[in-house]
Amino acid sequence: MFFIKKNAWVWIAIFLSVCSQSTLAFHKDVYEPRVPKAIIEHEQQVKSPYPVTPERIEAGRKIYVGAGLCVTCHSRDGTGVSLPGHSARDFTDAKWQKLRTDGELMWVLKNGSPGTGMPIRVGTDINEEDGWNVIQYIRTFEGK
Repeated sequence: MFFIKKNAWVWIAIFLSVCSQSTLAFHKDVYEPRVPKAIIEHEQQVKSPYPVTPERIEAGRKIYVGAGLCVTCHSRDGTGVSLPGHSARDFTDAKWQKLRTDGELMWVLKNGSPGTGMPIRVGTDINEEDGWNVIQYIRTFEGK
């Protein structure tokens, strides 16, 4: 009887491990939008109310490496940190940069990214203006 109980715990542990990893890897395609299909067209039209300036990019950099905690997962150079189940976004990927709009990125900052480790940032750690500045900074990684 002890042998069966012992093996049952092993199988339960394996099952939970597999299930949790598949949950973390919710987005199999790195180019798949994170915004829900029902609202993506609207979010793609959202534009920053702030002009792109060197000052805003620098403010975004400071938030990225500081209060926004972006550097923790996305790394200082924007290539992303390898994480179990789902690697962080690689901001240097030119294809991804061209596919995703600023409105989509703001949606992720406000809502997190379901199925990944990306938490809500705007409204918790940073405000909306900070979020737009971070997006301007993220755009500087393209093709690096």
